[in-house]
Amino acid sequence: MTDAPADAVAKSAGTAPQSRPVLVRAIQALGTHNFSLLIALAILIAIFGALRPDVFFLPRNISNIGQAIAILGVLATAQTIVIVSGGLDISVGSILGMSTVCIALAVETTGSTTLAILFGIAVSAVMGLVNGLIITLGRVNAVIATLGTMAAFRGVAFIISNGQSISIFDPALRFIGDGKILGIPVTIEVLMLVIAVFFVLMRYTVTGRNIYAIGGNPLVARLAGLPIRTYQIGIYALSGAAAGLAGMLLAARTGSGQPLSGSQGAELEAITAAVLGGCALTGGKGTILGGLLGVLIIGVLNNGMILTSVPTFYQMVAKGVLLIAAVVIAEHQARRFG
Repeated sequence: MTDAPADAVAKSAGTAPQSRPVLVRAIQALGTHNFSLLIALAILIAIFGALRPDVFFLPRNISNIGQAIAILGVLATAQTIVIVSGGLDISVGSILGMSTVCIALAVETTGSTTLAILFGIAVSAVMGLVNGLIITLGRVNAVIATLGTMAAFRGVAFIISNGQSISIFDPALRFIGDGKILGIPVTIEVLMLVIAVFFVLMRYTVTGRNIYAIGGNPLVARLAGLPIRTYQIGIYALSGAAAGLAGMLLAARTGSGQPLSGSQGAELEAITAAVLGGCALTGGKGTILGGLLGVLIIGVLNNGMILTSVPTFYQMVAKGVLLIAAVVIAEHQARRFG
């Protein structure tokens, strides 16, 4: 008897009985945290869209946002895997700068776009490998190790380039930075490919499950027979290679190899995006989709602040506050649900 009014209301609402389960299923599929990030992203879009409706929603500006987040997206995707494994890579910004210098020098020397890109990514992977070896064999804390290599790698990049920007005139490489295929910027297509590969790796492969296990409980993972050191070395090498790929995008976008410009602060933004996306700094938690949403939030925030003429120093403050807020929220959720 008491259910009759509810049934009547449901019938009068028309689609109400169907809409609620669909919403619940959507939240469950995305995850509560990712759904919250979508709401935050929608709020940011609404705010900056209201402040600059004449510019913000223009196709050109939306394309600019996509191209701007491509480099950060590649870095943040790799950083997500590093953090899930229980590590942290602060050197990615320096590796990114080194990659641009190596690619510029290789193009100038060989005249081959393909060889130059492969050389830049290979050098970056070796730098990531060095990080992994220092952390595993040297038993150095990941933060300290990558903080040290961040300074060392940046110094090497300055030495190789003599502290100067190296111009790139290769049309094929410039096409990667400015061109479009099927109406979509190449940089965005590269980002989509990287996200797809890493998503499959972490969600549908044994390797991905082992990475979560190593980050969640390394002792149990070791007792289960997982080669933890091998995994850690491979993860940091992968992070270096991803930074090298991001360096290729940066070199293509700017048309130059630069040891510092464009790469300084990249590590902060990559970590911010990963943590904002739900990564626990203690390891074992985080998703590629969450990292992508974190990147989108940072990209929209950066673009909106530029369009509304927010001074650069205030933009830096906003990014720092965003990182702190993300860590606080992550720690709160860990205590609440852990």
